[in-house]
Amino acid sequence: MWWYKMGSCKVPYSVLLLCFFVGNFFVPQCLAIGVDANKTALLLVNASEALGRPIPKTLFGIFFEEINHAGAGGLWAELVSNRGFEAGGPNVPSNIDPWSIIGDEFSLIVSTDLSSCFERNKVALRMEVLCDSEGTAICPAGGVGVYNPGFWGMNILEGKTYKVLLYVRSSGAINVSVSLMGSDGLQTLSTANIIASASEVSNWTKMEVLLKANATNPNSRLQLTTTRKGVIWFDQVSAMPLDTYKGHGFRSELVEMLAVLKPRFIRFPGGCFVEGEWLRNAFRWKASIGPWEERPGHFGDVWMYWTDDGLGYFEFLQLAEDLGTLPIWVFNNGVSHNDQVDTSSVIPFVQEALDGIEFARGDPNSTWGSIRAAMGHPEPFDLRYVAIGNEDCGKKNYRGNYLKFYSAINKTYPDIKMISNCDGSSQPLDHPAHFYDFHVYTSANNLFTMANQFDHTSREGPKAFVSEYAVTGKDAGKGSLLAALAEAAFLIGIEKNSDVVEMASYAPLFVNANDRRWNPDAIVFDSSQQYGTPSYWVQSFFAESSGATVLHTTLNSNTSLIASAITWKDSDADKTYLKIKVVNFGSDQVNLTISVDGLEHNSIQLSGSTKSVLTSGNLMDENSFKEPTKVKPAFTMLENAGKDMDVILPPHSFTSFDLLTESSDLRTMATDTFSRSSY
Repeated sequence: MWWYKMGSCKVPYSVLLLCFFVGNFFVPQCLAIGVDANKTALLLVNASEALGRPIPKTLFGIFFEEINHAGAGGLWAELVSNRGFEAGGPNVPSNIDPWSIIGDEFSLIVSTDLSSCFERNKVALRMEVLCDSEGTAICPAGGVGVYNPGFWGMNILEGKTYKVLLYVRSSGAINVSVSLMGSDGLQTLSTANIIASASEVSNWTKMEVLLKANATNPNSRLQLTTTRKGVIWFDQVSAMPLDTYKGHGFRSELVEMLAVLKPRFIRFPGGCFVEGEWLRNAFRWKASIGPWEERPGHFGDVWMYWTDDGLGYFEFLQLAEDLGTLPIWVFNNGVSHNDQVDTSSVIPFVQEALDGIEFARGDPNSTWGSIRAAMGHPEPFDLRYVAIGNEDCGKKNYRGNYLKFYSAINKTYPDIKMISNCDGSSQPLDHPAHFYDFHVYTSANNLFTMANQFDHTSREGPKAFVSEYAVTGKDAGKGSLLAALAEAAFLIGIEKNSDVVEMASYAPLFVNANDRRWNPDAIVFDSSQQYGTPSYWVQSFFAESSGATVLHTTLNSNTSLIASAITWKDSDADKTYLKIKVVNFGSDQVNLTISVDGLEHNSIQLSGSTKSVLTSGNLMDENSFKEPTKVKPAFTMLENAGKDMDVILPPHSFTSFDLLTESSDLRTMATDTFSRSSY
C-alpha cells in the first residue's frame, strides 16, 4: 500500500479511491474530492518499472502521399512546373501550360515537337523567333520568348542563389537571357545570358546558369528570352534553390516541420497515388529513378495533376535517411481503382517489387543496386517494411496477388516485414502478414470513442499499422481544434494499446493551399509560407512516445477525459521525464488531481518541469496564413510539479505535463515482457 499526501494528513491509496467514488456518486464531500461530480477527476499513475511496458520504437511516424501538390510544387524544391513539356501528352502539337508566351504572333511562333534527345520524354519546345535586333522586324527591348510561373508563383529570396539547368539546340548562334522576374515581368530579380555559336548548340547541349537574387518576390517567374532571329529548341528546364535540406533537393522549411515530429517511419508514396484510377497511370518506381532529365513523368489520374517525378523512389528513400527514420514502401500489386491484373499474370508486377527492394538494399554491384550507387548512394538504404497495395482488400484479385508477392518476397528477403491491406483488428486474417493496415476517416465524436478501438483486439498474430487516420467532414473544416482533440484521444488509445498497434500516421500530410484536393491536412503551405494545423500540433505531443515506456494509469472521472502516462529519456541532455497527457473533450473546466505512485520522495524536480496546452476560444478555430499560430500549444513552466498535483484542465483542451525526474527513479523499458491487462 502506498500513501497519498493531502495537506498535513496521509490517506491510504485504497481509501482515497473509495472516497473518490463515494464523493462523486453519494456524498457531497469526501476529503475535498468530488465537490462537483461534473468537474472533478482523479488520475492515478503507477510509475513502477515492474508495471511499465515498452512502446515500439516505430509507433508514430508520417505518411506522405502525392496529393494536393504535396511533392510537386511542395516538398520537392523544383520551381519549374512542367519542366520537360510532357504534361500536355505525347502527341504534338500539345498544351504547354503553365508555360506562356512573351511576344505576339508576328514576333515568334511557339510549338512542340518530338525532337528531344531523351527517349522516354520526346516532347520539346520549339521557338521560332521572327524578329531580330536589327532590320525591319525589331524585337521588343526585353526580347521575346517564354516564361514559367512555377507552382502558383516561385518564391525567390534576396541573396539566395538558384541553379537553372536546361537543354538547348539551335540551327544558328544563340543569345538567350535566363531571368528570374516578378510575376508581371517588370521586376528583374536576376539575369544571365547563354551565348553560344551555332556549332556549340547544333546538337542538344546541357547549359547551367547560377542566378543570385537581388530582391525577394514570392510570386516570381522564370523566363527565357532572346532578340535574335532563328529557331531554338528547349527541353528539361529546371530551376532549383541551392539551399535545400541537406543538399538533397527538399524544401528545407517543410522538412524541418517534419523533423519536429521526430517520425520513426515514413510511408510513401501513397495512398491512392500508388493505385491510380487505371493501372496505366499508377506510380511506377522504375520510371522515377535515374537522371531527372530522363524520367518521363506521369499524370496522376486520382488527384488529377501531372508530376515530373523529380521526387521519385530514390528521393523518398533519401528523405527517410535524412530524417533518421525508416522507409515504408507502398507498391502497386496489380490493382487500381478500375482495373486489375489477374493473379495468373501478376508475376511481372512481383518482379518489379523484387527489383525495387534490390534497388534500395542491393549490393552496389547488383543489377539495381548499381543504379542506386550511380545516383550517389552506394550504401544500401535501410528498407525493412513494404506494403502490398493500398486499400485493395476485398477486390477480386487482391488476395491471390498478395500471396504471390508475399511468397516471392519472403523467399528472397525473409527479413522484410509485409503489410496487408486487410483489417485484422476484429477477426483474424486468412493470409500470412506481419502487419495489417487500418484506415479511419470519421467524425470527431466517433474518433474520440475509438480511443478504445484496440482494447479487445487479439494480441496474437500480425500487428496493426494505423497508416491513415483523421477527423474529416464538417467537424474538421480545414483543420479545426475539434478534429485535433478527437485525434489526440485516438492517439492516446493507440499509445496505451501499443502492444498490438506498432505504427500509426496521420493523413494527408501536406496541402498546397492553391490545390486543395482533400481537407483537412497536417501542414498547409504555398510558395513562400507554411503552418501546422491543430492536427499537426497534436502529433508533436507524441514525438517522444516511440521507444518510451507506457505506464499503468487509472482515470476516475465521469467527464469526457482520456489520459496516458509515459516515461522517456532525453539522451542528448541525459534527463528523464514522466509525461502525462490528458484530453478534455468536454465543454467544462475540470479540476484534475494527479497522483503518482512508485517514485521516491522528492524525485520530481521543481525546476525543469513544464506544461503544454492546446486549446482555443472556439472548437472550430483553425490556423491560417493570416493567423498561423492561432491554435498552437502554449508552453509554460510547471510551478507545482510533484508526485501529487491539483491541476486545471480547460474545456476542449489537450494538456501535457512533462515532469523532470531524477534519472535513477525512472528507467525506460528494454524488452516487452508485460501483459496488456494492467493498461
